Amino acid sequence: MATFSQSTMAKGSDSVIDFCCSPCLEHKTDQWAEFYCENCLKFYCANCINLHGQLFGKHVTYGRRETKKWPVPKEVEDFLQKCDLHEEKRSELFCYDHSQLCCTDCSFLNHR
Repeated sequence: MATFSQSTMAKGSDSVIDFCCSPCLEHKTDQWAEFYCENCLKFYCANCINLHGQLFGKHVTYGRRETKKWPVPKEVEDFLQKCDLHEEKRSELFCYDHSQLCCTDCSFLNHR
């Protein structure tokens, strides 16, 4: 399995890690996650899931084929909630007249 780091991503690599192994990140290693544990709420690579399985045999884990059961990455959640006009603000309101999500600034200025 390939290991990616911030330096390869900064150099313009097309490789992106969507989920990183939680224990590997604690040791400052960017390792691609293969599993998600619903009980621990953490991600695990192929090496770490073996240790996890020995310690917590009854925990429910999901592999890459079951990513629909994995949580949405924080980066994606932040992107989806960001206001289109005011990038520093989060969209918190919905304008029924314009059928549009908007932040408080947009609501006050454009969606009365």
